[in-house]
Amino acid sequence: MKAFKFLFTLFILVAASAAFAQINVKDKIKEKSANRAETKVDEGIDKGIDKIEEGVGKLFKKKKTVSKENTEEEQTETDQAVEENSEEPENNDQTAQKTPSLQSFTKYDFVPDDQILYFEDFSQDAVGDFPALWTTNGGGEVKTLNVASGNWFHMNKEESVYCNTKKIDFPQNFIVEFDIVPDENFQSAFELCLYEEVEPKEMNDDLYPGKRGLHIFMDEESWSSKGYEDDPDSDWLEARSTTNPCEVNKVNHVIIWVQNRRLRIYHQGAKVLDSPTNIYSGSKFNKIRFSSWNTQTKPYVSNLKVTTASPDTRSKLITEGKLVSYGIYFDVNKDVVKAESYGTLSDIAKTLKENPTVRIKIAGHTDADGADAANLDLSKRRGESVKNELIKTFGIDASRIESDGLGETKPIAPNDTPANKALNRRVEFTKI
Repeated sequence: MKAFKFLFTLFILVAASAAFAQINVKDKIKEKSANRAETKVDEGIDKGIDKIEEGVGKLFKKKKTVSKENTEEEQTETDQAVEENSEEPENNDQTAQKTPSLQSFTKYDFVPDDQILYFEDFSQDAVGDFPALWTTNGGGEVKTLNVASGNWFHMNKEESVYCNTKKIDFPQNFIVEFDIVPDENFQSAFELCLYEEVEPKEMNDDLYPGKRGLHIFMDEESWSSKGYEDDPDSDWLEARSTTNPCEVNKVNHVIIWVQNRRLRIYHQGAKVLDSPTNIYSGSKFNKIRFSSWNTQTKPYVSNLKVTTASPDTRSKLITEGKLVSYGIYFDVNKDVVKAESYGTLSDIAKTLKENPTVRIKIAGHTDADGADAANLDLSKRRGESVKNELIKTFGIDASRIESDGLGETKPIAPNDTPANKALNRRVEFTKI
C-alpha cells in the first residue's frame, strides 16, 4: 500500500510538472484514460488524473482563448491591409492601433501638389463592361473583388496592352499612384508605360511606343525600369530592385514619382527604387498604358491617379494663406491618417517650425456621395486627426492649430465624375 501511495504521488508530481513544462499532457491522459477499466488500482489513479486534467484543462483553455484572440487580431490586420477601400464602420481606437505609424514611413518623402491631372476608379463603368476610357488589342472587363471595395479593371487577356485614350499633359514633376491586385500567376513582369506620343495612335501596341518613354515592370520578385528613346543608337537607361515586391491576391498601393530625369518608386512603406538618371533628357510624357507580356498574368487595377508634385508649401501657406492638399491619405469612410501622408505632413510641419508665430486651421472636405450628415461628421473627424498627427508626430504646439470639417458643402468641382469627386476629397490648411 505504501508503495502504491508512493507511485501515485510520484505520478501526480510528474504529470503536474509536465503540464507546466507545456508537454502534451492531454495525449498521456487520454492514453491512460482509455484503460480505465483494467484494475481497481487504475481507478484510484484515474481519480487523481481527473483532478490533474481539470486543472491542466483550465490552463489549456486559457491559452487557447488567448491564441484565438491573437488569431482574430492577426486576421483583422490582414483584412485591413487587403481591404484598403472597405466601407465598414470600425472603432477608431482599434484602427489607430492597426495602422502603421507615420514614423515608419519616413522614406515616403513625396508630396503631391494641389492639381489632379487624371483620376480613374472605374466607378462610371458597368460591371462586366470594358472601361469606356480605355482601349486594347486583347480583352478585359470591370469587376468587383472580395478583397476590396469598388470597381476594378481586370486585364484578363494574355499578351495584351491597355491604352488610356486620354492625352495627359504630364509636367516635369509629377506623381502616379494606383492600386493593383496581382493574381497567383503574377510571375512575369506586368508593365506600366509612360510615353511621349508624337503621332496620334489611340491603340499603340509597339514594344517601345512614342518618341521617348519609361517602362516600369513589376512582379512578385522585383521592380525594374527602362528609359528609352527612338534613336537606334541610344542605350536603355535601366534600374532594378528586389525591395518589397508586389504581393499576390492583395491590394498593393504603388506610388511613382517622376522628377525630370529621376524616378522613385514607393511600396509598402519603403522607397523601393530610386534612380537619378532613369529617363532621357527632354522627355515630355503625354500617354499612359498597362501591358502584360506573360500568357498567364491577369491583374486587377483601380484608383489610378496622376497629380503634380512638390508644391511650394511655404509660399502657399504663409504668403497666399491657403494650401490645398491631396497628399493626406485616408481609407474610405475612415478618419485615421494613413502613413503614406508622412511626406506632406512633414513638409507642413517644417514650414510651421520655420514660422513660429503662424497659426493654421485644418478643414476636411468630402465629395457628395453618401448622407450629408455622415460626410460632415467624417470631415470633422479627419480634420481633427490631421491636427493630432501634427501635434503628436511632429511636435507642433496644439495652441497653433484649429480643426474643422465642412463635408460636401464647399465643393471646388461638380460631383459628376470620378475625377471631379477626387478634387473635392481634400484637406485644406488656412493661415489664421
